[in-house]
Amino acid sequence: MTVRKGVLKAFTAGTYLADVLLDGSLSNKLTSVPTSRAIASGDMTAGRFVAVLQLDPANPSDHVIIAVWT
Repeated sequence: MTVRKGVLKAFTAGTYLADVLLDGSLSNKLTSVPTSRAIASGDMTAGRFVAVLQLDPANPSDHVIIAVWT
């Protein structure tokens, strides 16, 4: 289990899924990452930093956004 920093690229409030560019990478973009419902959709603005919990780093479907900040 790992927590990685990323930059939010897009967020869909209806599905609570996000696209994230992981820190330190220009091409490692994760798509359709589930987001904690404890985070208000209004806080999910493109360009903000996010914390991505990777339960299994080899499996992108086992990732979840657990925090957002500026």
